[in-house]
Amino acid sequence: MANSNIDAFRELIEASQRIAFFTGAGISTESGIPDFRSPGTGLWTKIKPIQFQDFVASDEVRQESWRRRFTGERKMERAKPNKGHEGVARLIETGKGIGIITQNVDNLHQDSGVPDEQIIQLHGNAMYAKCLSCNTRYEMADLEQQFQQHARVDPCGRCGGIIKSATISFGQSMPEEEMQRAQLVTEQCDLMIVIGSSLVVYPAAGFPEHSKYLGAKLAILNREETPLDSIADLVLHEEIGPTMAFAANLN
Repeated sequence: MANSNIDAFRELIEASQRIAFFTGAGISTESGIPDFRSPGTGLWTKIKPIQFQDFVASDEVRQESWRRRFTGERKMERAKPNKGHEGVARLIETGKGIGIITQNVDNLHQDSGVPDEQIIQLHGNAMYAKCLSCNTRYEMADLEQQFQQHARVDPCGRCGGIIKSATISFGQSMPEEEMQRAQLVTEQCDLMIVIGSSLVVYPAAGFPEHSKYLGAKLAILNREETPLDSIADLVLHEEIGPTMAFAANLN
């Protein structure tokens, strides 16, 4: 790839010892998963998101949520990691990367081979569910079978609590442990690489900004401009997969 910015990106990576990655929906669009906010194509421009308080308050709303989950195109469930995920995974594997802070719920970083302990899921994971009361884990395949048979997902078999996908919904509190882990990685890194995030959703977007404040380098790889472009050391408006493949020396 003949591009001075991409060469500078690789040099920035080579000069760093403790890289933290901050990833958003843009890293997964090349895997066929639509993002949430792009005009005309974003998921939330086509369907109104269900608020957490409504999910908890209404059985009817809960069953509508499950209906949405188990019908439609289901692109997330069929998606595979792309070169962007693989490039990040390679840098984690080599020891350059110390962790991934992700806004994504698609499990593609895990599927690319990154250990769970190096992935901080700020918005949870859509590939399984949990009881909101006792935290019992439920597999989506089992819940789908129940839904297909009875047109509903019943309360938790252990405590009677509400079962919900293990994601952070609109109006739901951010997970304290994940936020603390993200803060620690932010404080430890010498380079923060933002990949595919618009950096408009707070408090998550505060981590790249804070890393720069603490003295780390900041690189942003995103198709569109972000509010932090002006303070970044390097900004690349490039395709994520090919850029990360080049930067991580993937064959």
